[in-house]
Amino acid sequence: MTNFEGLGDVEARAFASRWLPAWTGNDPRRLAAFYADDAVYRDPAVPQGVRGREEILSYFGRLLGRNPEWVWTNTGVQPLEGGFLNHWHAVIPTAGGTVECDGVCTVTLRDGLITRNEVFFDRSALLAAIGP
Repeated sequence: MTNFEGLGDVEARAFASRWLPAWTGNDPRRLAAFYADDAVYRDPAVPQGVRGREEILSYFGRLLGRNPEWVWTNTGVQPLEGGFLNHWHAVIPTAGGTVECDGVCTVTLRDGLITRNEVFFDRSALLAAIGP
């Protein structure tokens, strides 16, 4: 039998309560500080992923610059090997109105920093609100 080392509910929620607010307010350096130097980040807009804190910082600079007022909240956690599955709710202001969506992301940690973060959600409503 293997030794499972995922984060417990309390630890995962505590991490999410520090990390998710960094997605709001257009401060990419604050957000990137949660990621390890060799981290990998992937979301539907970058399915190939971005690698390393500097590349992640560059991507977050563009992403947060376009979405300075969005708000992400944790709605649940589930332990995973080396981290947790983060269930979230996002409120995203757009020119076409506010979009609310739910999704999940995997969060793998090493020494308190994210080494892998993969985001999954249906972005149909968001793309429709943003327009062509």
